[in-house]
Amino acid sequence: MSGLLSVADAIQSMLETAGDFLPEQEFCPLMSLDGRILAEPVVATITFPVFDNSAMDGYALRYTDAKQLTGTGLPVKGTVYAGHALDTPLAAGSAVRIMTGAPLPEGADTVIMQEQTRLVDGVLFATQLPAQGEHVRHRGEDMQQGETLLLPGIRLTPRHIGLLAGLGLTGVRVYRRLRVALFSSGDELRQPGEPLADSQIYDSNRFALTAMLQRLPVDIITSRWLPDDPGLVESALRDAAGTADVVITSAGVSVGDADYMRDIIAGLGQVNFWKVAMKPGKPFAFGRLGRGWYFGLPGNPVSSMATLDQLAQPLLRRLSGELGYCPVQLPAVADTAIRKQPGRADYQRGIYHLADGQLHASPAGGQGSGLLRGFCTTDCYLVLPSEQGDTAVGESVQIQPFGALLK
Repeated sequence: MSGLLSVADAIQSMLETAGDFLPEQEFCPLMSLDGRILAEPVVATITFPVFDNSAMDGYALRYTDAKQLTGTGLPVKGTVYAGHALDTPLAAGSAVRIMTGAPLPEGADTVIMQEQTRLVDGVLFATQLPAQGEHVRHRGEDMQQGETLLLPGIRLTPRHIGLLAGLGLTGVRVYRRLRVALFSSGDELRQPGEPLADSQIYDSNRFALTAMLQRLPVDIITSRWLPDDPGLVESALRDAAGTADVVITSAGVSVGDADYMRDIIAGLGQVNFWKVAMKPGKPFAFGRLGRGWYFGLPGNPVSSMATLDQLAQPLLRRLSGELGYCPVQLPAVADTAIRKQPGRADYQRGIYHLADGQLHASPAGGQGSGLLRGFCTTDCYLVLPSEQGDTAVGESVQIQPFGALLK
């Protein structure tokens, strides 16, 4: 469609503006690391496991003695607990009781799990012989001291935090959170808890967008409703541009008489583009405002959330220092016919499930860009390319399960 950027071109154009931008770094303690973006390489401070240890509660023995477990048995000569070690090597022709994580005694090379043994008057017998080296975690099998484990640009998760704690680190350097200013606009809006007059609606966008942004490594430094007053809007955006890394507005970027946001942004900075061949969400603006970036989202609630999720999120993650973000798309079988006109990429809201070893999906809820209730009954996008038309029952369709911002 003339004058509209494709979704892929819009995202690529926005990412290119980031260049080599990286926010400042700061030290962050372990307890506050979840979701932060790593800013420094993490190198193993220790070899791990530090020592050979047992992966099971059971008995440690020399594999050369294992055959005795189904014959005369092996006398048990003590117990070794996690955090403790035997002072003497394991004598040939004997075994020791051992707990998970306990150091393997010198001379032992195999552990038989407790469930495969029986103990008769201190002598160990087996119902099933172990394989050589079974249930032993060997020193250094996970990491070697000096090895690079994590690279800058990854989003830290509980898995990474466990690794860092296991290295004995108290925290790491991460990128500072982006400072975001968020505005909703429109005389028709009232805030939750206020009475509605005729022709008014509640401001749902600012609260939904705030919840989505809180799942990213950003700090929302301003969150305000603005009336349809160009002077007040310009003043608020000018102030935000002086402190925020990113300014996000909802509504005011369409073609109505009161949609003057584009002109205000152009006067304070620049508008790179303001239409994307996407449904829902064609009136999406992007540019620079002061020293930072600007996203102008549509006013319809579903469009506003979908464009933040699909269009703004990749750049927000990149500006936060995160590298390699790529939403997952999967093939599915269409359970119902899907209507679509060629011309714009369509992100229909739907539901998916697994049946007969295949994913199946279908549109669900109302597809109108203002219908939040229908959005709440769905769990994925049906991603329909711009050139695609209708999809028949049984044909393949790409789905994108809702990611971290929506689920």
